[in-house]
Amino acid sequence: MTVITEVPSPFCGVGTDDLTVQVDGVAIKVTANGCVVNTPAFEQALGDANPRIAAKVVSLQEAVSKAASLLAQTKQPVIGGCATDVNGMRGLLSLADHTGAVVDNMGFNAARNNFLTLQDSGWMNTTLAEVKNRCDLLVVVGTDLETLVPRFFERYLWNEAMFLEDSKQRQVIYLGKAPSGNASTSPDGQKAQVLASDDGALPEVVGVLRALVKGQPIRAEQAGGIAVADLQSIADKLLAAKYGVVTWGAGALGINNHAELIVQTVSEMIKDINDKGTRCSGLPLAGKDGDLTANQVCGWTTGYPARVRFSKGYPEYDPYLYDTVAMISNGEADVLLWVQAFNVNAKPPVYDIPTIVVGRCGMLFDKEPDVFIPVGTPGIDHVGHAYRTDNVVAIRLKKLRDVGLPSTAEVLSAIELALQGASA
Repeated sequence: MTVITEVPSPFCGVGTDDLTVQVDGVAIKVTANGCVVNTPAFEQALGDANPRIAAKVVSLQEAVSKAASLLAQTKQPVIGGCATDVNGMRGLLSLADHTGAVVDNMGFNAARNNFLTLQDSGWMNTTLAEVKNRCDLLVVVGTDLETLVPRFFERYLWNEAMFLEDSKQRQVIYLGKAPSGNASTSPDGQKAQVLASDDGALPEVVGVLRALVKGQPIRAEQAGGIAVADLQSIADKLLAAKYGVVTWGAGALGINNHAELIVQTVSEMIKDINDKGTRCSGLPLAGKDGDLTANQVCGWTTGYPARVRFSKGYPEYDPYLYDTVAMISNGEADVLLWVQAFNVNAKPPVYDIPTIVVGRCGMLFDKEPDVFIPVGTPGIDHVGHAYRTDNVVAIRLKKLRDVGLPSTAEVLSAIELALQGASA
């Protein structure tokens, strides 16, 4: 039995790096600083570590050869999931380039709400370190932070700060959605201010808030069920703050038909605040299942975050057309390669096309794939790197145990080598 301290997590997205785990053979138990996101992910039982072809146990070499054979016969493969570490994503993109595949991150429909805003008009965002050391006002838009990132307040708000005399005096405001717990309550007992509204009314609410920040007159008495006078109070606080931060989760906004509009309105409002001489920044929150890592590696490799097709010999980007589910449903794709090294519950969509899964050991399926190759989890079974939510830090992941599982990068590289050998 081994106790390992200062363990970083690839699961929560906010750079949690202070976990203590107990490793007993192949079993892992989080003994300190866990949360409802990290603890189950680390403690997931190992499961069956054998590769399979059509539910039959085979050797790794046989499974790799079968996967290569399926990809060699395809006209338009799709590589979905994309949940892995930096090296795994590098191997994935190399294989996609070799096979002319479409690459589609499983979380891209939510992330698209951010990317379209960034591509269209840009934004002014901050880092977790700046939030920790400078933020005196936090406005949370349409997101329950305690569900998304349970330790956010503990790690980045209710702590010692370099540039604040008393970090306990920070103000927290929830706009649209109320918090599910008490993590946003300050150590002094000051609860967050909550201005609740229906999800469908949030575009109207943030639109009015931006108008108030700009000093535009609003004749209505309320917006989305919130009194305009209360929104004026929030605008005044944003303009008076020394370092205001507005945060949101694109996945949480994904249930709203106007999620992209919300993100763009908030981002433009942040620019308006800075134009008036007050510092304010955005903080989009994401990072679960390796989505930010996939987008980062794809971005600095191809110039595009995801939804990229390689069939013409160079990367083509379309945030709508190159959707895994849409392409398979429309009959455009004839093989699915699903990569998911983090979450055993994030299974591939079920379709009547050949399916290859390179996934976390212990994954169970509604329909057994043609090929299943279990791989080690970055940060548990092998070292690696994963990007956190602010995109500026690639967390160095530790190896906690040795169960003999290959990494995603090793498997995908082996498949590509098999394809090269078959075509030689």
